[in-house]
Amino acid sequence: MNAVTVFSPAKVNLYLAVTGRRADGFHDLVSVVAPLDFGDELEAGSREPGAGSQFSLACSDPAVPVDGSNLVWKAAHAFAAATGWKGGMSFKLTKRIPLGAGLGGGSSNAVATLRALNQVSGAKLAEAKLFEIATTLGSDCALFLKNAPVIVRGRGEHLEVLAEGSRLHGRRVLLFKPGFAISTVWAYGRMALRKTDYLPADQAEQKIAAWLRGQAPAEEILFNNLEGAAFEKYTALPVLLGKLRNEFGVAARMSGSGSACFALLGDNFVTAPLVARIRECWGPAAFVQEARLA
Repeated sequence: MNAVTVFSPAKVNLYLAVTGRRADGFHDLVSVVAPLDFGDELEAGSREPGAGSQFSLACSDPAVPVDGSNLVWKAAHAFAAATGWKGGMSFKLTKRIPLGAGLGGGSSNAVATLRALNQVSGAKLAEAKLFEIATTLGSDCALFLKNAPVIVRGRGEHLEVLAEGSRLHGRRVLLFKPGFAISTVWAYGRMALRKTDYLPADQAEQKIAAWLRGQAPAEEILFNNLEGAAFEKYTALPVLLGKLRNEFGVAARMSGSGSACFALLGDNFVTAPLVARIRECWGPAAFVQEARLA
């Protein structure tokens, strides 16, 4: 195989409980994460590595760096180091997931890179080895190896595929993001400074366990305690979310560290008035995208 195209899905954190800061500076969390049927696309084709770098990267979005800071580059070099593969690869990333959104775009791209290289190189690494590589690239990366809703624990290295995925699978969701991004590092750092937003791990687990035992819809599990830090500075987020809940009765939250938010929709929900309200509040350039939970 000389070329392959890999789908790179976005994700939403339906439930995100940051439980505390670790001694290494990272944070522990308990989260219910679902991939979407919306995302980026990564094309990978074999190339001769002799003329310059082993890898090359092009992207449809000029705002996305295509140098060594991109997780596609980092994943490719991590794969080569782990396997000893000496071949070359050209990557072309069609970017649809907005940057700085809390939708996992970069992490998803990293895992798409690992999948593409695993196919084209013929290395045929087992998922356990891909998981090992993914965890070195970022806290959100490994969850994209599971094409299903998962419970994420620790830094993101402990995954449990949700057996109750049927309550989530196929649910309509509207993604929307203002013109500004939120740095993940800033959001977690601000939470650490505030010191008031953490949810003890036992309480976080109890909330998930209670939801799994019952038959409540996905709306009942929505939670994100990073919102406190984000909303303190970026007031446009809570103002709009409050309007959407009050005016349209939708369950709406921020995803991850933001700035993207999402609303769960019923099958017969008409989105046009909701989209119009979002654009009225955040301007016509606001990113709005309907998707479904995978």
